[in-house]
Amino acid sequence: MKLSRLRRPRRPSSTLSCAASVGLMVIGGWGCTPSKPSVDEKKTASAAEAEAEAAREKVMRQAAEARAAAADKAWDGWTHTPRLAGLSAPPAVPDSNPMGEEKIALGHRLFMDKRLSKDGSRSCYSCHLNEYGNTDGQQKALGAGDKPLTRNSPTIWNVAYHSELYWDGRAKSLEAQALGAWRGGNMGVGADNLAAKAAEIGALPEYAPAFSAAFGVAPGGEAKVTPEMIAQAISSYERTLLCGETPHDKGTSGAAATRGWDLFRGKAQCAVCHNGDNFSDGLYHNVGVGFDVDGSPGEGADIGRGKVTKDAADNYKFRTPTLRNVSATAPYFHDGSVATLEEAVKYMASGGVVKGPSADPLLRPVALSDAEVDDLVAFLEALSCPGSLEVLGDQAAPWSKPAATP
Repeated sequence: MKLSRLRRPRRPSSTLSCAASVGLMVIGGWGCTPSKPSVDEKKTASAAEAEAEAAREKVMRQAAEARAAAADKAWDGWTHTPRLAGLSAPPAVPDSNPMGEEKIALGHRLFMDKRLSKDGSRSCYSCHLNEYGNTDGQQKALGAGDKPLTRNSPTIWNVAYHSELYWDGRAKSLEAQALGAWRGGNMGVGADNLAAKAAEIGALPEYAPAFSAAFGVAPGGEAKVTPEMIAQAISSYERTLLCGETPHDKGTSGAAATRGWDLFRGKAQCAVCHNGDNFSDGLYHNVGVGFDVDGSPGEGADIGRGKVTKDAADNYKFRTPTLRNVSATAPYFHDGSVATLEEAVKYMASGGVVKGPSADPLLRPVALSDAEVDDLVAFLEALSCPGSLEVLGDQAAPWSKPAATP
């Protein structure tokens, strides 16, 4: 056979891939150039991307509209506070304690009245001062008679959104929490003395008309003001202490806070537990606060939720706190053991120190740079509540900050 009669194979089509042309390249000695999309193909790909982006935007817009419609429906009929950006619904109100303006106003006065305490030294407000983000600014609270209590005072903002109260969730309603704090260490009245204290408060001339308007207790009549009435009035007032309209809620956060929000939802994994309008899942977690560096509970460590449920699996667990106003509520955690917000962020990012079967599986170490920690702190600062409680009467406490000089 003569070589001149050998047929050269046809040059591969430009649409063949380089991989498919390798064999021909070896046989025929041709170079292999990857195919390039034509102008029409580029236009088609670009149009497909634009169509996909438009579809995503449409879905996001529809979801936002659905959320807005649901919020409109949820807020319809609520007249006790303005509607606030960032809150998709007002707090639930129990049928057993309907809200009314007279009851709210009465609760406000009672919340600020030191005469409710055993020794007249403190009011409910004493543990929820404006100057400390509506906490008391102490590592652990001080009760009546300056008795040291065992836990840090949480903020009062958005307390009505918690389904269970206290760090360990032992109170199932605001009303139950108010009674607990009143008879317990905070106000120190004692369970046996609540009825007498309620009747004493109700008989004060300045309160008699208010209890009559809110509860129908006629001044000088046989019916007496009860502890439950006082707890209901205070709880009605607390349901108006709502925090929204923060820079984050209004979309006015700066660049650092925006980066922090992305970290919060993504790499840092904060949103696993701090989610929803109130940035709390309402659940109980052991994050190792009060544990030794070897991962075991320190001497006398607070067992938290376990004391309530009597289940050893709940030992050392505490309710996820809200992050609203968190930048103003130092020190942090149930025992107030962490002084600054930056330290708290770093501690949580470290994964804590707890080990073994009691370790919360949701808490995992995340390597964050100093700049990323700063961005997370900036985001948390963007959750600062813009309002403050209206203070009535003399609310000075040993831990109060001096009034600002004009």
